[in-house]
Amino acid sequence: MASLAPNRFKAALAAGRPQIGLWQALASPLTAEICAGAGFDWLLFDGEHGPNDVPGLLAQLQAVAPFASHAVGRPPLGEVRLIKQYLDIGFQSLLVPLVESAAQAAALVRACRYPPDGIRGVGSGVVRASAYNRIGDYLARADDEICLLVQIETRAGLDALDAIVATDGVDGVFIGPADLAAALGHRGQPGAAPVQAAIGDAVARIRAAGKPAGILSADVAQARRYLELGCGFVAVGTDVGLLARGSSALAAAFGAGTGDGGRSDGSY
Repeated sequence: MASLAPNRFKAALAAGRPQIGLWQALASPLTAEICAGAGFDWLLFDGEHGPNDVPGLLAQLQAVAPFASHAVGRPPLGEVRLIKQYLDIGFQSLLVPLVESAAQAAALVRACRYPPDGIRGVGSGVVRASAYNRIGDYLARADDEICLLVQIETRAGLDALDAIVATDGVDGVFIGPADLAAALGHRGQPGAAPVQAAIGDAVARIRAAGKPAGILSADVAQARRYLELGCGFVAVGTDVGLLARGSSALAAAFGAGTGDGGRSDGSY
């Protein structure tokens, strides 16, 4: 029988090696395959805001399996049922949104672990995560290879940050800049000075607790600044943003959007 592969992403974070990622929100196996081929350290598959369901996420995991990019799943909320399904289809790393207390973080840890240390249902005989029961040591090693990242994006989350990051089993903390900006009264302005000050303080507190901090920014200069602050995992763009900006730039280069709705003779 095969042996469970180690979680390279979790190991890299623990070793302090910065991990560069890309957000996947288009819910497309083709897009995921293309982005995985680019060589990012990790890809975030977004079930919170992207139109992703469990079967669709499974197809994307299958599409990126031949590549080195590590798949991180973000469920729409920290619900036990969803966490179980995400783990069973093969995610070893999860980013759970809207975490606001140490008790909530501890409950998420338990949802990711098998009994007696947790409450994850033991269905390894029929799921992709265990290669359909072909990984002989899956049940013995699965808990150790799960990487649980929790997302802080509210005032309550910031207030409870020290207790959250100290929770045993939390492997890293991700700052949600867009929602945090809104919570701090600067909706749509994650670059506002008060928001940046809060992010800088949060990153420092996370690092002081010995855990890696993560964040997303499609602004190259800002992403580099977050790395300089010591963030251990940074998403530097989204598949949606790349397609939107690239298609708009190409259209503009040829004068599209000037009133000519396209050729009327059917040519291309």
